[in-house]
Amino acid sequence: MGTQAIPAAAPSPGGGRPGRYVGALDQGTTSTRFMVFDSAGREVARAQAEHAQVLPRPGWVEHRPEEIWERTREVIARAMAAAGLRAGDLAAVGLTNQRETTLLWDRRTGRPLGNALVWQDTRTQPLIDDIGRRGLADLVRRRSGLPPATYFSAGKLRWLLDAHADEVRAAAGNVLAGTVDSWLLWQLTGGPDGGVHVTDVTNASRTMLMDIDTLEWDPQLLDVFAIDRALLPRIVDSTDPAGHGTVRTVPELAGVPVTAVLGDQQAAMVGQTCFAPGEAKNTYGTGNFLLLNTGKEAVRSGAGLLTTVCYRFAGEDPVYALEGSIAVTGSAVQWLRDRMRLIDEAAQIEELAAAVEDSAGAYFVPAFSGLFAPYWRPDARGTIVGLAHFHGREHLARATLDSICHQSADVAAAMEADSGVRLEVLRVDGGVTANELCMQIQADVLGVPVQRPPVAETTALGAAYAAGLAVGLWPDTDAVRALADGHRTWHPGWDSGTRARAREGWRRAVSRSLGWIGEETATA
Repeated sequence: MGTQAIPAAAPSPGGGRPGRYVGALDQGTTSTRFMVFDSAGREVARAQAEHAQVLPRPGWVEHRPEEIWERTREVIARAMAAAGLRAGDLAAVGLTNQRETTLLWDRRTGRPLGNALVWQDTRTQPLIDDIGRRGLADLVRRRSGLPPATYFSAGKLRWLLDAHADEVRAAAGNVLAGTVDSWLLWQLTGGPDGGVHVTDVTNASRTMLMDIDTLEWDPQLLDVFAIDRALLPRIVDSTDPAGHGTVRTVPELAGVPVTAVLGDQQAAMVGQTCFAPGEAKNTYGTGNFLLLNTGKEAVRSGAGLLTTVCYRFAGEDPVYALEGSIAVTGSAVQWLRDRMRLIDEAAQIEELAAAVEDSAGAYFVPAFSGLFAPYWRPDARGTIVGLAHFHGREHLARATLDSICHQSADVAAAMEADSGVRLEVLRVDGGVTANELCMQIQADVLGVPVQRPPVAETTALGAAYAAGLAVGLWPDTDAVRALADGHRTWHPGWDSGTRARAREGWRRAVSRSLGWIGEETATA
């Protein structure tokens, strides 16, 4: 897989004043990047490397933990070299990660027990179905804030423990479990030689094992999945001025404290400076992740959303969020490119879709692996409806962009229903936001302005902001908010009647996508 290192701006002569820079390690679903930011929140350098997607069966998605650790060391070295910086020039490092992806490893050797199961993996559907049959779904939802689903970590951990039962028994007392933040932090801080085994509240809130109110591992939830508490990391705040541990195994960062750990979508909330209740962001990637800050209240959803921890800064009360996760958005564009061959490059969809005023009544529901929020229907499948002889590939391209925006609007409507807060503006980030037509459609469908920040990598930026806040590089969140300027804004152009007709057509299309497969094939 390729690696890139990009010096974005030269540091001051002599490598810069000690401690005036902050690093951000962003470990994602398809790649790992390390970025360096200065005290003005400007990017100094970055390096990025992809890792393999292991797909042994339909519905199974795995990563090789050793490869992720290798890429991590590689991108840190390349970015620090590109920036011309030494470890002493960094005040702190923040870590952000794909959240629900889960693995086991042996603390004595650092050797993983098999591959990590990725958040997209659906092999645990029978286990999730069994929770429903046992009448435990309400308990899981009430305690964890999450509906039982293959998406989250607990089922993946149970599957790994069963699949590697012999190795677990052989390593009795020495098996560690965690999400990718725990794995990387353990490796960075010493690995077998005293690595720190912790996870932060945001990642723990994605496991179905943490009590969303106490922010501790819940004994009843552990019993539901038959998981031993001793395997799990200690839950800590998202930031810690003293550090969650000090880097010991990567020379380029030796001695630098890791002062922030956040799940990727929560890090994007910090990067988008969504610090006040009612502020929301939507990340457009393979899927979409829309989060709404609900303040100090853990709002239980009655509309199909997830209750999650937004962050907990050291010494402060936790801040919660409602989240809507959408499985297929940007990957629908990839489907048009790779499977349907309607375009050669993903960026070409904008020009093709702009060739028509609208989709002329055609709707595309890209439920390739079921529908996530707010529907949670694993029986749904992709559907194209409303076609006539008149329609061409440009209409399908337009319907694809429409589908991204309608799914986000579904989640936004659910958030308003749960919270009672009217969305005033939607902050957006991620690769799809480069498509200006799509962002205009999003503003039209939502009926509120859509705002894109000047820094596209808001996940890494949020990890850097959190790490810098922990050590006083920025005194408070107001100082961080002041760094954010130069937004691009799209304003709604549709009248209410046009919007209502488009939304009703989408709802009818979604209804056609439901019930296509039975429970026995829902993991295919």
